Amino acid sequence: MKHLPKHLQPRWRYLAVALETWPDAEIGRRAFQRELWYAGQNLLGDPGSADADLRLLRYRLEDGAGGAVVRARRGEVEAARAALACVDEVNGHPVGLRVTGVSGSVAGASESYLGDPAPNSELREVAFEGADLPAHRRHGVVDIEAPAGWLGATVNETD
Repeated sequence: MKHLPKHLQPRWRYLAVALETWPDAEIGRRAFQRELWYAGQNLLGDPGSADADLRLLRYRLEDGAGGAVVRARRGEVEAARAALACVDEVNGHPVGLRVTGVSGSVAGASESYLGDPAPNSELREVAFEGADLPAHRRHGVVDIEAPAGWLGATVNETD
């Protein structure tokens, strides 16, 4: 089988996506890809989803933060952004997504827009409603492990 001429080959754009969820969430690559496909199909329909051809190329999630690179056809970047905006949970875990940039290469998307996709978090004890509770802190955000579930907070440094 012959290759297509260069001017007929598909062109791709690569979306760098920052991920955030609770620190104890176990979200695998396959589960994230499945949710991405479902979101694309539900929002864009079968023909639109086939046109966008969303594919997860890189994925990393540790301690509730990470990054991914999603491939989409050139000209379908806005549709891909809209499909990503529809993903709000994976395997029952709430997830926050933010497209940090679009590039013409996987390496460009990873290096320019993701940097280190999994920042380190540190475990601390925090005072919350009169009790000392375990919390994970990363980049000015604190996730508190309360008896009723996880709570999101910000840092309040006072002396």
